[in-house]
Amino acid sequence: MTPHIRAKAEQIAETVLMPGDPLRAKWAAETFLEGAELVNDVRGMLGFTGTWRGNPVTIHGSGMGMPSLSIYANELITHYGAKTLIRIGSTGAMQDHVKIRDVILAQTASSISTPSRGILREINFAPCADFGLLRAAYDAAQGKASEVHVGGIYSSDVFYDERPDLNEQMTRHGILAVEMEAAELYTLAARHGCRALAVLTVSDHLLTGEALPSEDRQSSFGDMVEVALESAFT
Repeated sequence: MTPHIRAKAEQIAETVLMPGDPLRAKWAAETFLEGAELVNDVRGMLGFTGTWRGNPVTIHGSGMGMPSLSIYANELITHYGAKTLIRIGSTGAMQDHVKIRDVILAQTASSISTPSRGILREINFAPCADFGLLRAAYDAAQGKASEVHVGGIYSSDVFYDERPDLNEQMTRHGILAVEMEAAELYTLAARHGCRALAVLTVSDHLLTGEALPSEDRQSSFGDMVEVALESAFT
């Protein structure tokens, strides 16, 4: 047990999918895993473990933002031996050719700051996905209903951003979308010798103002979860 996860050591799989929303973790576990059991509910952050095609899988919420994800990813890696961590979540598109409900595979994750900044100090570390996971996810995405894009994303440390100039520069430099967790996940995976990837579904668009209603988001995220699971075990 850790301060934030009450599961026993054997109740956490080496492969962990990490949505931000704990209720999305519940939905994904009940929808995609066989024999899913609740293994953590400390502070309302839900974690479930079951199997997918015979492979043990944990789906555990990360909360919103890099500081929250950093807590859970650190504990899952250092105390429970997680080896493959895949973020599954929503993202806001920043390019015209990216559409609502498209899937984005984050090759890199730019940021202004992360919880790991204090360790890295003056180094501008470049967080990137595990190439094996990225390649497998791209292959798995072929033939799905959702269009898939591979490229850089931006991990913001604020939700209510008041920097339109920064968003303009992200768009100008080809950043596909913005979210709030991947840069720290990639950095922690590099530090501990783990595999990491962010598989994201476009839920809103910064350029057009389009957005999926909250009730439609869950039903639109199936392709993302399937891609994440298939990539982990290819």
